[in-house]
Amino acid sequence: MGAGSAAEQGARVRAGSTRGYGTRLATELVLTPVAVAGALAMAAVAAGAGSFTGAGSGGGGRGAWWRRGGNDQQRADALAARDAAQEAFYQLDTAQREAELAVETVRAAEDTATARQAVENFQSLSARIDQVSVGYFAALDTCDLEAVELPPGAAAEARRRLEQARAELAAQLAELGTFVQRLQPLVQHAEAQLVKVAPAVARAKQELLGATNALDAVRAAGLRADDLAARLAGLAPELTRLNEGAARHGVAATLQRAADVERRAGAIRADAEQRPARAQEIDRRVASLRTRIQALENRAGTIEPVLSELRRRFSAACWQDLQRVPQQAAEAVRTARTRLAEASTARDEQRWADATATIGTIRALLGTADGSVAAVAERLRRLNEAERDPQAEVERARFALRDAQRLAMAGRQTPDPRHAGPLDAAVGRLDRAVASLAEAGRHPDYWRFLTELDGVRETAAQVVAMIRGEHAGR
Repeated sequence: MGAGSAAEQGARVRAGSTRGYGTRLATELVLTPVAVAGALAMAAVAAGAGSFTGAGSGGGGRGAWWRRGGNDQQRADALAARDAAQEAFYQLDTAQREAELAVETVRAAEDTATARQAVENFQSLSARIDQVSVGYFAALDTCDLEAVELPPGAAAEARRRLEQARAELAAQLAELGTFVQRLQPLVQHAEAQLVKVAPAVARAKQELLGATNALDAVRAAGLRADDLAARLAGLAPELTRLNEGAARHGVAATLQRAADVERRAGAIRADAEQRPARAQEIDRRVASLRTRIQALENRAGTIEPVLSELRRRFSAACWQDLQRVPQQAAEAVRTARTRLAEASTARDEQRWADATATIGTIRALLGTADGSVAAVAERLRRLNEAERDPQAEVERARFALRDAQRLAMAGRQTPDPRHAGPLDAAVGRLDRAVASLAEAGRHPDYWRFLTELDGVRETAAQVVAMIRGEHAGR
């Protein structure tokens, strides 16, 4: 085999042994020692085949060299140089594979200028190692050291070239060791980042599983979930990228993608889990409102008898503003039923916001109508009390005024004008209300009388609140 063919063979062997470590490393690390042992065994067999008489003296290997011709010592030295070069080659090859794994770890986990420079440096170093390896294979092909006869000087030339190849291999091994030592901080940081990948991806997949199960529960409850299914399907490409791993997409991108998938799947899961409960809550509110509408309709039927009594016993000023309450209550009942049907439709169509807003409108409408209906009966009650004992209403108003006046004078010789003015006006208002009731004759305006007294008590309460607020701010 010539030098040219040796170079080509070396290039092919080294090219094959330095590419694809990410997927073949485990297999190669197992097979390489076996291949080495096999090659050494075959060499021993080949050496033994040259002798038929050396078995009794320790085997048919190198002990039979004397039968092949001269240059025994030179041949032995060349074979020793070959073994040393071979050992150096395999040490460098193993170290290069390990270094490439470290570089690939950094490449996957780091995206910095330092990491990119380390990758470039390794590529340059690998190119030099490949050149030295080609020289090693060429040195192996210098001559066939196992041949029976060797040309003069061939063993010495082979030894020289093999020793040179071993020295070059050792030099590259030392340079590779220095490179790996400098790379260690980056490797440690990259490994720390890689440790985060598996838990992050696991959390994302767990959240996806939870979202899937929640989606199934929504459908089992008889609710539509097309929007949830579409959102979940949108995460499928992201899941594919997560499965492809950080080696392909990088650690930082994978961690970010896992966090995004976890967040989005969690939102889908939360939405899905809330839908059955939300539907049940809306159903409960709809049923409650239906009961309230029926109750309002029943109470509205009692308004006319109360209004009749008000008309019969009191002046028109006492009940005139209540005349439209029956009509308003009936309109409220009709409107509430129409809007309740709209809320039910929105619920069935899973327009949760629309259903909730409509329910709120109905509740406000019923609250107003309930207040109007209750005001009719409350009017009759207060008018009865005023008619029976108007002085009791006057005394309640006077008590409120006296309490406010005492508080206004507490710790003072004269009251603050801000307090005294409203209280004096309220006293005058009370006196006028009492006088108007006495002057009214047989049909006094009890409602105006009560309204004036309510205004007096409200003024007293406002002055009290003002004084207490001033005291609290000191």
